[in-house]
Amino acid sequence: MASLFDHALRLGDDSLILGQRLSEWAGHAPMLEVDLALANIALDLVGQATLFLKLAGEAEGRGRDADALAFHRDVLDFKNCLLVEQPNGDFAQTIARQFLFSAWQELLLAEIARAPDATLAAIGAKSVKEVAYHARYASEWVVRLGDGTEESRRRMVAGLDSMWRFVDELFDPQDGAASLRPAWDARIAETLRAASLELPKPRRAVTGGRNGHHSEHLGHLLSEMQFLQRAYPGATW
Repeated sequence: MASLFDHALRLGDDSLILGQRLSEWAGHAPMLEVDLALANIALDLVGQATLFLKLAGEAEGRGRDADALAFHRDVLDFKNCLLVEQPNGDFAQTIARQFLFSAWQELLLAEIARAPDATLAAIGAKSVKEVAYHARYASEWVVRLGDGTEESRRRMVAGLDSMWRFVDELFDPQDGAASLRPAWDARIAETLRAASLELPKPRRAVTGGRNGHHSEHLGHLLSEMQFLQRAYPGATW
C-alpha cells in the first residue's frame, strides 16, 4: 500500500488537475446552465485538492503546504492518473471523462471515509457527498446524449472510446482501489444500458501517471495553472 503522503498526493493531484481542466469551460460551455454546473464541479474538485494536498504536506513533514505542492512541482512530480489530464475536446468528451472518473471517485471516497486515519476519513466523508452529485450529473448527460440525436450519440460514443484506454490505471492496488472494479463496472454498464450504448471495446491500457509519466497535455496545463506563482514567487493578494 502507498504511504499516507503518496496516497493523499495522488488524490489531491487527481482533483486538482481535473478541476483545472473543467475550469477551461468557463464562458465556453454550450449553455449557461452547463457553464455554471461545470464551474461548480471544478470548485468542488479544487477544494478537495486543497484538503488532500494539505494532508500530504503534513505527512511529508518538509514544510510544503497545499499551495507549494500545487504550484511549485514540475510535471514529473505530479501523480495524477492520466484520465484527468486529457483535453476537454467537445462537450461529449468532457462528459465521458467525468462519467468514468466520478463513478470511480465516489466509490473510492466512500472507502476513504472509513479509513483509520481520522483526517483522511474526514476529507473522504465530506468529499463523497460532492462527488455523488458529480457522478449523477455526468451519468444523466451520458443518457441524454447517448439516447438523443444521431449526432449526440456519435459524439458520446467517440468520447467514451477516447477515454476508455485510461480506465485501468484507476484501479491501482497501491491505493486499495483494485477491489472497486466490479462495482464500477456495474455502474458504468447500468448507465450505458439506459443510454442505449454499448461498452467500449477492450484495448491496451495506457498507464504511467501514478509514477510521474504523463502525456504532453499535463505540461501545457501546468504552464497555465502555475504561471502566476512562477512569475511572481510568494505573491499574495
